Amino acid sequence: MFVRQLHYLVALAEHKHFAHAAESCWVSQPALSAGIRQLERELGITIILRDRRFQGFTPEGERVLVWAKQTIASLEGLRQEAALAQSIAGGHLAIGTVPSALRAVSMLAGEYRRAIPKLTLEVFSLSTRDILHRVKSKELHLGLAYADGCDESMFENMVLYSERFVLLSSDHAGLPTKSSYSWAEAARMPLCLFNHEMQNRKIVDSAFQLAGVTPNVVVETNTLSVLYEEVRNGEVCSIAPVSALPEYFLASGISIRPIEPQQFSEMSLLRLRQETPPAVVCAAWDLTPKLDLQRKLDSVLAAATPRPD
Repeated sequence: MFVRQLHYLVALAEHKHFAHAAESCWVSQPALSAGIRQLERELGITIILRDRRFQGFTPEGERVLVWAKQTIASLEGLRQEAALAQSIAGGHLAIGTVPSALRAVSMLAGEYRRAIPKLTLEVFSLSTRDILHRVKSKELHLGLAYADGCDESMFENMVLYSERFVLLSSDHAGLPTKSSYSWAEAARMPLCLFNHEMQNRKIVDSAFQLAGVTPNVVVETNTLSVLYEEVRNGEVCSIAPVSALPEYFLASGISIRPIEPQQFSEMSLLRLRQETPPAVVCAAWDLTPKLDLQRKLDSVLAAATPRPD
C-alpha cells in the first residue's frame, strides 16, 4: 500500500470524476484507476462503484476513505513536526469559519502570518456543523464558529469575542443620524438578512422575538456580497455582527449603527482534542489569546459609528 493510493481516493471523493481526480494528482487516468484497483486487491474489498463513470463509494469504501483522510492528515502533521523541529518558521493551516466571522478570521490570519512568516493558509467559509465535522475528520486544523453544544470531550474551545450586532444602511437611505437604533425601529425597515441556514439569523430572529416585533424581511441570502450590494443600493437595510464586515463596508458609503439592547453570542476558536497536535497548530493556538479580538472589533465599531446630530 502506498500513500499515493490514499491521495487518489481523497481526490476521487473531492472531484467525483476519474479524469479530474487524476489531473489533480498529476497522473494519468489509467494510473489512478490501476492504483485504486491495486488497493482493492490488497484490502480484499471493493472500494469504488464503477460503470462507465464514477458511481460513488461502497459502504466499505466510505470507511476506507475516512481512514485515508486521517492517514494523510497525520502524515501532514508529521511533515510539519519535522519541518518545525528546528524552527517554527513555517507550516500550513486550514481554517474553517462561519460567514459572520470573516473579518475576525482575516485578523487572525494576518497575525498568524506576521508571527510565522512562512506560514501558508487555507480559509473556508462553512456552517458550524460543517466546521465541526471537518475538524473531527482532520480536514481542518482550526475552526472559528459558535461553540454552543460543542462536544468538549472531542474539541478544545477558546472563546474569542462576543458578537456585536449593527444596523447597516446606505448613506443615501435617508435614515436619521443616531448613536443607536432599537430592534423595534429596525423591524420597520425593509431588511436584507442572512437566510435561515445561518446560526447568525437565528440569533437575530430571537432578538426580534424578545422585542415583540416581526421584521420586514424582503431579501434573504447566504452570501455577504449580495447583502452588501442590496444595502449599497439604498433600498434595504441589514443587520449583521461587526465581525462579518470586511474593510470595504466601512469605506463605501455604508453606515453602521449599534442595535440596542445588544444580543451577545460567543464566537470560539476550536481544535480537535488530541495528545500531540501539530506544532504549527499549537503555535497559532497559543498566539491567539494575545491578539484580543474583542478589543479590536469594539474599536472598529467605535470608529465606524457616526456621532448623533
